[in-house]
Amino acid sequence: MKKLIILSILISSVFTGCKTDKKEPKISVAEDKELTVLEKIANANGFDNWNDLQSIKFTFNVDRDTEHFERTWLWNTKSNDVTMMTRQDTISYNRKSVDSTMVATDGGFVNDKFWLLAPYQLVWDQKSFTYKHTEGVEAPISKTTMHKLTTVYDNDGGYTPGDAYDYYFGDDFIIKEWVYRKENQSEPNMTTSWEDYKKLKGLNIGMMHKRPDADFSLYFTGVEVK
Repeated sequence: MKKLIILSILISSVFTGCKTDKKEPKISVAEDKELTVLEKIANANGFDNWNDLQSIKFTFNVDRDTEHFERTWLWNTKSNDVTMMTRQDTISYNRKSVDSTMVATDGGFVNDKFWLLAPYQLVWDQKSFTYKHTEGVEAPISKTTMHKLTTVYDNDGGYTPGDAYDYYFGDDFIIKEWVYRKENQSEPNMTTSWEDYKKLKGLNIGMMHKRPDADFSLYFTGVEVK
């Protein structure tokens, strides 16, 4: 997946009152800041607790028909040390110094982490996509009316440049469904649910994703947060 571009809008309010001897209280930046829809989605999923974490461990699973695939990741969020564990191998590296021998492994980590923490990626990867927020749109799976956020990645950099994602969510800013469109084509390549949310140390994580058109489940097990 990749880095993201967020066009942050900071709205500053100016308050003017009668001149008095008593000083008016200062408006803090937090109080004076209008959150973008990207920040609202991230915060609804516990993003404000992320900096308290030292590490996160998770197993990425895919069941397709009768086939099963899995790999486990341990990510030290402060040092950016990553360890991948499979039945065949264990590989450790640091994301600050990814060379040609680690590109495939790091691409797997970026993919799996994106599925796990997509609401946070909207804020982290602020400079690699454009976005549009639309209200009152029919969601593709449930057919209910939701908000729609479309992100389109830049063509430069990242592992999958030019791709697009459509996020569907309610007034609570929790993602319920999403669509992946390769290279921003009009037709979806994959549509899945976001369900089975679990709260871990303040993080709100969607553990299960299912396709309505196939025997397919992508889900997470063994999620540990420290």
